[in-house]
Amino acid sequence: MEYLLIGLHIVVCFILIVVVLLQSGKAADLAGAFGGGGSQTALGSRGAATVLTKATTIAAVLFMITSLSLAILGSRRSGSVIESAPSPASVPGAPASSTPGPTEPATGGESAKEKGTLPPSGAGEPAPAKSPAPK
Repeated sequence: MEYLLIGLHIVVCFILIVVVLLQSGKAADLAGAFGGGGSQTALGSRGAATVLTKATTIAAVLFMITSLSLAILGSRRSGSVIESAPSPASVPGAPASSTPGPTEPATGGESAKEKGTLPPSGAGEPAPAKSPAPK
């Protein structure tokens, strides 16, 4: 059902594009911009609807109906694209980590625990920041 609706939507899109491009602009000449005698003014009479204007209206209504139908069908799906993605732990080639926290590389021979940036093992809260020594 969904594939049929998508196909119909694409066909209606192409028909709408072609029908709009085939229409001639109303009062496209320079005199029409200033309300010239032969042009149709903004508040003037509209003339009879041609086959192209009727086809445009029908194609626009079908486009809106298929768009709304596809949106409703899409919202009824359960789950999300993100939920269906594999977790980083199950990706092949990813190293398995035994500790869940972030780690910092040690620089200058001093580890992160010695710097005081990581909490001591077994503690649930991070270590308090050390204030600089008074001068």
